[in-house]
Amino acid sequence: MVLLALVSAGGLLLDDRTLVGAPIWAKPFKFSVSFVAYALTLAWMLSLLPGARARRVGWWAGTVLAAASAIEMVLITGQVVRGRQSHFNVGTAFDAAVFQLMGMTVVVLWAAALVIAVLLLRARILDRATAWAVRLSSLIALAGAAIGFLMVRPTPEQLAQESPATNGAHSVGVPDGGPGIPLIGWSTTGGDLRIAHFFGMHALQLVPLLLLLLAALAPRFARLADDRVRLRLTLTTAGAYAGLFVLVTWQALRGQPLLSPDALTLAAAGALAVLTAAATALSLRAPRTPDPAGRQELAA
Repeated sequence: MVLLALVSAGGLLLDDRTLVGAPIWAKPFKFSVSFVAYALTLAWMLSLLPGARARRVGWWAGTVLAAASAIEMVLITGQVVRGRQSHFNVGTAFDAAVFQLMGMTVVVLWAAALVIAVLLLRARILDRATAWAVRLSSLIALAGAAIGFLMVRPTPEQLAQESPATNGAHSVGVPDGGPGIPLIGWSTTGGDLRIAHFFGMHALQLVPLLLLLLAALAPRFARLADDRVRLRLTLTTAGAYAGLFVLVTWQALRGQPLLSPDALTLAAAGALAVLTAAATALSLRAPRTPDPAGRQELAA
């Protein structure tokens, strides 16, 4: 994926072709960079698994996930070389076969990620904050990946056509390829399911990163040195992240651009912010009693 990111970056510089309103090499570049972060994080999480059996199952699941990711990127890049749309393209028999194969690899990838998530849920990780950071972030990432299944539903316009050239879309309420946010391309005129897809999948990095930040700050702030406080903050972060993921998904499904929220969306975001702030304040309170001897049972 690192190599493909470099190749795609070269394509962005040297190839001026566009496809569905975006530079033709933008999709493989974004996907490969995303897979780099995803794979590195999963590799770290798999290293936390105790026991030979769990590690062996994790190795196979990780290998299947890596192979499915590689096949997905070969198909996407092959369509770029051909100058054809990869996602949702059913314009010819070959394009439809490529899109169907992409769908199969995504199902395999998601199933492998589910196996890893189950292993992490069952793993006995001694540090409770780390245990819940990897468990909850992997579940949110699974939900984020599942947003892709919503994208392949035919739009009302496609259902009205006898032989549509595309089946499914990123955007909701507007055609794909319209005005978008610079660099990332998310729609500025309608809903965009890629936002929730991206945001959900990268919980896998952002929630554990917060835990690493708390651990780095612990020597300077005595309150953070208490693992109960770090656990509370980790749970608060995961809850807030899940709430925001649900919010951007709901916003996209209503056909609403990310940067143009209506009053209802703003009210929901405000309520989420208040709840998060209150939970954070409660999490930072000094523990009233010593950590009970049975605390390690909670890590299970």
